Amino acid sequence: MIKHRIDGHTAFITIDNPPANTWTPESLRALELLVGELNANRTIYAAVITGAGSKFFSAGADLQHFKGEDKVLARHFIACFGAAFEALMNARFVTIAAINGYAMGGGLECTLACDIRIAEEHAQMALPEPAVGLLPAGCGTQNLPWLVGEGWAKRIILTNERVDAATALRIGLVQEVVPKGEALAKATAMAERVGALSPRAIEYCKGLIHNARNGIPRRGGLALERERFMDLFDHEDQAEGVTAFLEKRKPEWKND
Repeated sequence: MIKHRIDGHTAFITIDNPPANTWTPESLRALELLVGELNANRTIYAAVITGAGSKFFSAGADLQHFKGEDKVLARHFIACFGAAFEALMNARFVTIAAINGYAMGGGLECTLACDIRIAEEHAQMALPEPAVGLLPAGCGTQNLPWLVGEGWAKRIILTNERVDAATALRIGLVQEVVPKGEALAKATAMAERVGALSPRAIEYCKGLIHNARNGIPRRGGLALERERFMDLFDHEDQAEGVTAFLEKRKPEWKND
């Protein structure tokens, strides 16, 4: 249910579980393992994730797993959500969500775990879990406020407000809106731009950007920023990048 292919330095991940690309414990575990494999593959600089078809990115969890009073099953399922999306959040490479339709519940939470979100103009996004007696526990209550602020996060979660692509762009939930059918191409072009940059520098930058989210005080973050700058000098790509610029040529990254 999680398909992937690699083209150059970009991995393309597709959520494929018709008709609505819902998540199951098995598909979440597959995503977690795949991210681990891609992390270990130093030739991967970016990943694009999207949904199969043209209507759904993902409608979230398959609620059949939450029927009844089986708390053991429910705990396992939500642990799978957390493990998969935390792995996606902490991926070494840049992650881009191509939101090609409805992104609901765990579907939206998957996009929130990505670095960048591109939505097609017909996309709809929501975290409707409280409407069925649940809450967004795939990192949604933590990631959404970082992106849109507490006010909009409360409006979306606490009043079950569904936002369209234009609203999502206005509040900072997505970074770009494109016509129907064009999110994957736009995300691919963005991933190709990432491929022109130093993978090690991008890896360090991503970790530094996450500092505030991870509770590191500003003073400590500033000190770590300077340390990471100097750490780059321990790798060949630092010299290659500067030399290539001075020689007016494209750098050849080794990502050692």
